[in-house]
Order: sequence, then C-alpha cells, then structure tokens
Amino acid sequence: MTDPAPPIWLVAGAIFGLLLISAFFSGSETALTATSRARMHKLESDGNKRARSVNRLIRERERMLGAILLGNNLVNNSAAVLSGALLGALFGEAGLIYATIAMTALIVVFSEVTPKTLAIARPDAFAMFVAPAMRWIVLVFAPVTRIVQFIVNKFLRLFGVDTNNQPSAFSAEDELRGAVDLHHVEGGLKKEARDRFRGMLDFNDIRVEEIMVHRKSVEMLDLDSPAADLITSALNSVHTRLPLFRGTPDEVIGILHAKDLLRALWEADSDPKRINLEAIARKPYFVPETTTLHEQLDAFKRKQEHFALVVDEYGAIQGLVTLEDILEEIVGEIEDEHDSPVQGLRPQADGSINVDGDVTIRDLNRARDWSLPDEEAVTIAGLIIHEAQSIPEVGQTFSFHGFRFKILRRRRNQITAVKIIQLS
Repeated sequence: MTDPAPPIWLVAGAIFGLLLISAFFSGSETALTATSRARMHKLESDGNKRARSVNRLIRERERMLGAILLGNNLVNNSAAVLSGALLGALFGEAGLIYATIAMTALIVVFSEVTPKTLAIARPDAFAMFVAPAMRWIVLVFAPVTRIVQFIVNKFLRLFGVDTNNQPSAFSAEDELRGAVDLHHVEGGLKKEARDRFRGMLDFNDIRVEEIMVHRKSVEMLDLDSPAADLITSALNSVHTRLPLFRGTPDEVIGILHAKDLLRALWEADSDPKRINLEAIARKPYFVPETTTLHEQLDAFKRKQEHFALVVDEYGAIQGLVTLEDILEEIVGEIEDEHDSPVQGLRPQADGSINVDGDVTIRDLNRARDWSLPDEEAVTIAGLIIHEAQSIPEVGQTFSFHGFRFKILRRRRNQITAVKIIQLS
C-alpha cells in the first residue's frame, strides 16, 4: 500500500516558499558584496548594531559567500525536484519538461534578477536588513563551508594558486583615488574638491623636485655687489626671503628675510653702509630633491621653517620649495597680491593652448583637468624630450597620450614654448 500523495496546494506552497528563500539568498549575496564598507564602518561607529553585523559578515567574506551559495543551491534544487514531481504527476513525462522551463523562468525572474536589482538599488539598507538572519545561517552552515573551502583551496593549489597568501592588488590609497574620481565623474564632487583629495593622497608619492621653483627662476642676491644695490633689490622684490650667495649661485651662505632687513635699516637710520647683510642673514636650510612632500611638511613643522633650498646628489642647488608650495598641492593655488594663476598657459582661439616648456605637468593637469603622465618627467619640456628620445627642433610635431605637441620656441637645448592640442 503506497502513501497518499500530498495535496497539490501544499507542494505548490512549498515551491513558492523555496523560491522566496532563494530570493533572500540572492539578494543577500549582492547587497553584502556591494555595500559600502566605509559607510558601514561609520554607522557602526555611531552605534548601529545592524551595521556591526554587516561588518562581521564582510570580514569573513569566504564563509559568508560559502553559506549563501550552499543555501541557494540547496533551495533551488529542492524547488526543482518538487516542481518535477508535481508537474510529472499532472502531465506525465512531459511534466518534467514543463517543470524545467517553469522553474528556470521563476528562478531567473523572481529569485535572481528581482532581488539582485533591489539589492543593487539599496545595498546598504538591504544588507542591514538581512544581516541578523545571515549571521545565524553562516553559523549553522559553518562546518560544511569549512569542508568546502578546504577542498576548494586544495584544488586551486594544484594550479599554483594560494588563496591564503594573495596580496591585495590595490592599496587603500588606490581605492580612495578610484572612489574620488568616480564621484567626480558622477557629479558628486566638484573639480576643486577632487583635486584636494588627490593632493592629500599623493603626498607620499610627490617629491619636492616636482613642485619646487627651478633655480633659473629663483631670485638670489650676490654679496659681492654693493650693499645699496642689494638692499634696493631686496626691497623691490615680491618675496620676503631671498638667498644670498658669494661667488657662484651654488655657494649660498644665508637667507635674507625682509623683516630682518627692515629691522636693520631702522637701527642703522636707513644707511645701507652700516648694514652687514651676511650678519643678519639666517642659516640656509637644504633638502634633497628626492624628499617627499609628506616628509618635507613634517620637517618644516619640526624645524619651524617655511623655506628650503633643494639640492641634488652632488650638492648643487636645483631650486627652492616653501611651505606654501606644499600646502598648495592640497588646497590649490594660494594667491596673494603678488601672485597670479598658473604662469605660462596661454589658451588660443582654436582650442589649443600655448605652454611654456618649464610649466610642470602637475600644474598643467590640475589647471586643464588633464591626465598627462608625470612619472618620467616633471615639466612639459621634459615629457616631450622623454617621449621623443631627442631634443626636438622648432616646428617639429609629436603625438602621444592623446595630445599633439608642436615645438614653438627653443633656446639652445631647452624647449621654451609648446603648442598643445587635445586630440580627443
């Protein structure tokens, strides 16, 4: 005597319930992998218990995904078996075909696409909603998922893949850069805010040689000149600190500060002959050109300095860097009554731009919102020479990195002016 078959409505109800559970697993997988870890961390810090549950699940990502996949496959297979039995009893052998078609459609539409779409639309809210239940599911399935993970790891090692010692492909700084750029593209961040974030993130990568004022643009005073001429030059200068040298510009012996000069003039009744500039000069501060901005900022704070001369490995002066130069990498140009926007950029009516060869790539990228590479060169002239592998002649044209560069002027071996056209 065979047991009576269960009522059709009961089997249909079981299938419907299994599809709901499958939808729960599918939505949970998408939400818990798509949710923002940064927002969850902030919510947990604010005391949100559900966010804390989400963070615990994310920290054990392998166990969580193993439990979700195990549960999802279990309910999907169970639903398929029940639907096959139900439709087979109603339609005979053809019922198995009907069951396959029906379950495929139901699972794809209602148990996969619908919950995943909802989870993608509201990942944080969905993740916090399912987190308490998912913690218990992960705990219940833990013995099975450990066995599965062990088998998977052993299998992958046969192909040389060790999942336990895989370094992250991107650093935290890279992830933040990507997030900042994405929000800017999507309109969530203005260019100025994006540049500030980028500046802070690049602090450990940028060297002082990339932002320094080059030695040919540094205003210096020769102590072998008459004192009256030096004082006149210092008072007419827009700078408050001027290097003093004797003999050659590489022989800097001190830094003349405007306040010290004015004090000395007051005490000397404005008689330049009674002033010894070398005596009132401050001790020069030298830094290697390979120093990063983060290191130099710390050094400025530690030494209570605002001004440093940059030297190469042979001790030759390459330029100077100030505290203001470093801060401008974060906040943008700090303009006073003597400053002006980036020098050397002259937009043309045809959409091109004429650029002085000594304009830095970083300044040009920031001013025009471009992305020319600055790994191999600091200035536009240096980039062209690096790409051309030669010193170009006036009139030569080069195309690389999505731009066309035409040499406008050259002085000896130095490119002094370039015309740049963006190709796309």
